[in-house]
Amino acid sequence: MHFEKADRLKQLPPYLFAEIDKKKKAAIAAGKDIINLGIGDPDLPTPDFIIDALAKAAHDGRNHQYALDNGLPELREAFAEWFEKRFGVAVDPDKEVYPLIGSKEGLAHLPLSILNPGDVSLVPDPAYPVYGSSTIFAGAEPYLMPLRQERNFLPDLEAVPDDILQRAKMIFVNYPNNPTAAMAPKSFCEELIGFANKNGLAVCADMAYSEIAFGEKPLSLLSIPGGKDCAIEFHSLSKTFNMTGWRIAFAVGNADLVAALGQLKTNVDSGIFQAVQYAGIAALRDQSGFIDNLVATYKARRDILVDGFRSIGWDIVAPEATFYAWLPVPEGQASAEFVTRLLEEASVVCTPGVGFGASGEGFFRMTITTSEERIREAVQRISAVL
Repeated sequence: MHFEKADRLKQLPPYLFAEIDKKKKAAIAAGKDIINLGIGDPDLPTPDFIIDALAKAAHDGRNHQYALDNGLPELREAFAEWFEKRFGVAVDPDKEVYPLIGSKEGLAHLPLSILNPGDVSLVPDPAYPVYGSSTIFAGAEPYLMPLRQERNFLPDLEAVPDDILQRAKMIFVNYPNNPTAAMAPKSFCEELIGFANKNGLAVCADMAYSEIAFGEKPLSLLSIPGGKDCAIEFHSLSKTFNMTGWRIAFAVGNADLVAALGQLKTNVDSGIFQAVQYAGIAALRDQSGFIDNLVATYKARRDILVDGFRSIGWDIVAPEATFYAWLPVPEGQASAEFVTRLLEEASVVCTPGVGFGASGEGFFRMTITTSEERIREAVQRISAVL
């Protein structure tokens, strides 16, 4: 018997990272030495103090049962304490904080919580694919806001048409940005909050890379006057503590948005494995300076990548944050064509900019989640085929 996919799935493009992984596996199967600078997954291990906290909690049988949907009170308090210490904003751990099984699921579930069929969400382009796909799953319509280099990869809010604004209910933003590595200045954050409150928009801010910054640290939208009236942020332990596979994160912000998200999640999942929650508490209360050391590691790798390309005449801008570099493809080549060439001729996996949206054409993304030695080798291989 053959079953058709739902129409909502048919509307989606092929998931970008799955396609990259397929090509990479084929090259590895052919015996090639692949340098993977495609998917942003930290290569360094989770710190021992977090693993130790997990092991201790996993040996406690009380943690083997269903967890509370809204997490342990101690976890919500740890999230709130970390947030206030980091951003200077006090939040109510019972009303303004909600644990997530990774920030991706929270980002995917929020549109289902607040959008109705026929509504519009404003989605940056290029962007992490889940923003658009989750809007489609909710029966709503994504309206794409181009991120242009001449605007420092910030959306032009004033360019959104009035008829779209009349139907829009939310706007996605992501700074530090994936894939462009751009930062958002305070002036833009103030403009965004004013725009959202004026037009009745919920601001959905993906803050997964808030701690991977090489200069001034990003601020929270909740620190902007009026921020709590409209914004919800999604913070993750994945990139900050090398815990991508652990699936622990939190939403924080407007109490109505947090409550709507929590109500939906109560109906679709049963919370985070409780031993992982205790590991998360240990991470959030870390006093070892792990984050500073991690950022220093990424900065050294970034500098090797940037200096390497500049040495072969490729004038690129050094990323201010994230573990990505957003680079222009050589003139006259499409991003998918160029990335395929890098894989086939240099055995280096990168991500075509068009995979993040039409406005990503003309660029490709590289990660620095591999060793300094392999980054140097990748630059050498790429320079040999240019």
